[in-house]
Amino acid sequence: MSISGRSERKSRDHLDAQPLHYPFWFGGSSSSCAAAVTHPLDLVKVRLQTRSSDGPRGMLKTFVHILRHDGFLGLYSGLSASLLRQLTYSTTRFGVYEELKSSTTTATTSPSFPSLIAMASTSGFLGGVAGNPADVLNVRMQHDAALPTHARRNYKHAIDGLVRMTREEGWRSLFRGVLPNSMRAVLMTASQLASYDGFKRLILTHTPLEDNLATHFSASFMAGFVATTICSPVDVIKTRVMSAKESEGLRALLIKVYRVEGVGWMFRGWVPSFVRLGPHTIATFLFLEQHKKLYRRVRGVQEGHGL
Repeated sequence: MSISGRSERKSRDHLDAQPLHYPFWFGGSSSSCAAAVTHPLDLVKVRLQTRSSDGPRGMLKTFVHILRHDGFLGLYSGLSASLLRQLTYSTTRFGVYEELKSSTTTATTSPSFPSLIAMASTSGFLGGVAGNPADVLNVRMQHDAALPTHARRNYKHAIDGLVRMTREEGWRSLFRGVLPNSMRAVLMTASQLASYDGFKRLILTHTPLEDNLATHFSASFMAGFVATTICSPVDVIKTRVMSAKESEGLRALLIKVYRVEGVGWMFRGWVPSFVRLGPHTIATFLFLEQHKKLYRRVRGVQEGHGL
């Protein structure tokens, strides 16, 4: 059979599949599994984005610096906050996105790519707000060891951090940086979830690949590249705002960073961001697809349905 013939058959099979409704929490569970694997890379990214002028330069030097001063477990500093972030932020954005997508998917039609972007943007904004407290904690706990001893917050774990932030700084501190964080969440979800579905659809339609591990890996790798590039400027701003000890306006921060670093600040830490976000995106979608596969098997649903 020709490639075009296989592509047409796969497209028909994809559209003929009866949509299947998956549990809301699948995205948060998949992202948490991925975060446990890629946390050291996220830690290095935060350290690079918030390093002082005399701090280690480059990803490898930062890794070595952490290992030398904090030991192997130092690479997992702030893991509890990272997992809490995924359980709030990712559960919300994946859950809302899948709900919106399934509500507009029938046995014969699926939402267009612009529609997927709109759905992902909406779910990303809601996820950004829901996950902001855990995101502030995540940045602070990862950055803490890089601070002078007298300036460290020394949160014991995520719950201790939430309680102390509320008690010492007021509940508003939980939503510090919520605007840039929500902007980043919109960009991240639109460039990650919508592009993954778009790339996956293109691969299934225009290549001989089936809906398998190779397709999931290829689509998630490309989605990770797109998401890293689009989100890099907002990610840097978000990290600077959340790690600051004093509240600073967004406009004042942008002017200050531009004067000191020029336009290069927009992609500062891009390589470690991609090295972290690429594997995290791949792992998230691979875990998510396995969640779905296992769910279909438990429900006795034929493979190829509800994809």
